[in-house]
Amino acid sequence: MSGKVLWTPTQQRYDASSMAAFERFLEQSRGLTFEDYNAMWTWSVDDLEGFWHAIWDFFDVRASARPEKLLVKRQMPNMEWGTGGRLNYAENILKHVDGREDELALIVQSETFGRSDTTWGELRRQVASVAAQLRKMGVTQGDRVVAILPNTQTALIAFLASASLGAIWSLCAPDMGHVAILDRFKQIAPKVLIAQDGYVHAGKMVDRTDVLAQINDGLPSVTQFVTLPVAGALPKGHVAWDDLTQDDVPFEPAQVPFEHPLWIVYSSGTTGNPKPIVHGHGGIVLEGCKHSLHKDITSKDRYCWLTSSGWIMWNSQWGVLGQGACVVMYDGAANHPDLGVIWRLIADENVTYFGAGAAYYSTCMKAGLVPRTEVDLSALRSLGATGSPLSSDAYDWIYRDVKADQWLAPVSGGTDLAGAFVVGHPGMPVISGEMQCRSLGVAVRAFDPAGDELIGEVGELVCTEPTPAMPLYFWGDEDGSRLFDSYFDAYEGVWRHGDWISIDAKGASVIYGRSDATINRKGLRLGSAEIYQAVEGLDTVLDSLVVDLEFLGRDSFMPLFVVPAQGIAFDDALKEQINTAIRTAVSARFVPNEIIEIRDVPRTLSGKKLEVPVKKLLLGGDPSKVVNRDSMANPESFDFFIAYAKARANT
Repeated sequence: MSGKVLWTPTQQRYDASSMAAFERFLEQSRGLTFEDYNAMWTWSVDDLEGFWHAIWDFFDVRASARPEKLLVKRQMPNMEWGTGGRLNYAENILKHVDGREDELALIVQSETFGRSDTTWGELRRQVASVAAQLRKMGVTQGDRVVAILPNTQTALIAFLASASLGAIWSLCAPDMGHVAILDRFKQIAPKVLIAQDGYVHAGKMVDRTDVLAQINDGLPSVTQFVTLPVAGALPKGHVAWDDLTQDDVPFEPAQVPFEHPLWIVYSSGTTGNPKPIVHGHGGIVLEGCKHSLHKDITSKDRYCWLTSSGWIMWNSQWGVLGQGACVVMYDGAANHPDLGVIWRLIADENVTYFGAGAAYYSTCMKAGLVPRTEVDLSALRSLGATGSPLSSDAYDWIYRDVKADQWLAPVSGGTDLAGAFVVGHPGMPVISGEMQCRSLGVAVRAFDPAGDELIGEVGELVCTEPTPAMPLYFWGDEDGSRLFDSYFDAYEGVWRHGDWISIDAKGASVIYGRSDATINRKGLRLGSAEIYQAVEGLDTVLDSLVVDLEFLGRDSFMPLFVVPAQGIAFDDALKEQINTAIRTAVSARFVPNEIIEIRDVPRTLSGKKLEVPVKKLLLGGDPSKVVNRDSMANPESFDFFIAYAKARANT
């Protein structure tokens, strides 16, 4: 890793950061000092008990009973945390309300509802009101409350109300197909369903009344339907959402065990039934607090992450709320009426921290946007990115065309552990193409196939120690076999995440894509991200997908599928340009066997390229089994690959 330095923080900026404040706290309260961040990280993963207790104390976690020992059983996958502790996630998210009742907690910009804002006092009142109404509906600890809602205050209020009762929350985005939603919710037998019957997207009303009727019919466990009517009338027997928010009652969160289930989130679900992943109250409270150090978030910030309600980043933003920051939510199309809509939101609302999927920045870059000349970004201090590797070209675009004096901090983590492995650090320089450091308390390393650690080489991303935000279990996985097979079957007692990563001696890292979509050409392994960086760095290519097809007894066959930029002809000249870019940026060994034009790259709902399902299909897999089309953002895009697979099979 040898990228160029794009930004270096001043000492004054770092000294004012929450990370620097945490370092001072460790010295003053524990007598701990560290030579550098790597030494601090090493302490945090060696002394897990001491580190997580320090996080608890520094952030003043609210609890009716503090666990004497946080890490009770230090083994994976059967780790145990916080025995004897009692607390509530919702109480910790709303602990900053007193004295700030009239300050803004939420700002929502919605295509459906327009702009609105909510004060801290009003947020707490509505959460308490909805909790009281859910209690009247018979919701008790352990019951599942599910919702089909967009990224607005309704979903947050319903979530915090459910969590305050000790009920278990689960959410799907309203643009998901009814089959995909039922595949998730039927597994967990919910008692209450809260849904919005329509929404506006890209200027058009999307009526979901018929789809919701199908979902309602498919969930016999539901005893009460709550509806926020937008497209139609309130169905008979349903309770109107607004009726739940009118009471003025005390906020009285139930105290639950540290590992009491908080929510159920789902894996991408690209094949088979989605994995219903259960995380606990205590672990998510601690992870949210710790992660705020790596984002340098305080109560002075206005934070916006461009996310749908079906992505783990929706859940992640509430850890920021828990630090007293104001959260700015966007509900709508990110390119309507044009790609500048989000940058105008950032400027208008004085957002200090903005985050998005890497694909969003790439799209803005390829569209030629120059936000710094179009809007006032003077309030913006930091940018985040995740979802897929951020290319060096995108790093350069951000510092050239967005803002030169700001901290860019891409992270990589996952839904599975509701957190991040590699993150940002407000006191380190930003180097093009690299993520700055490993997350405190997360023992992330790169392993070779034998389980030996690699430094400066590409290997499997693993975590060798437990974290409190790892899954408690998968819902319905009685013997734990599904969880074991998902993370722990490769290395004994070690979490394997399924990404390729290289970590240098200083702890900086590069993610190379999914390890199960690896390209292997004559013994040389390569993550697909390096191919994408070379190909998609061309102005003539909008998007691409590459897979390496290994056939027994034959050399691998590597087709590259590309979406040409608008107005660009798909001809031999373009193919040669692509091959030259790969030869130059990667290696001649990785020039594809064939380049094929496509209209659209198939992606998951969270924007990830469907490399593995395409690979399985082209290796002879059943099209109906290699991918769950209801969990795709663009299911029609898969039809081309089915036809391509049939054509190859006949040659």
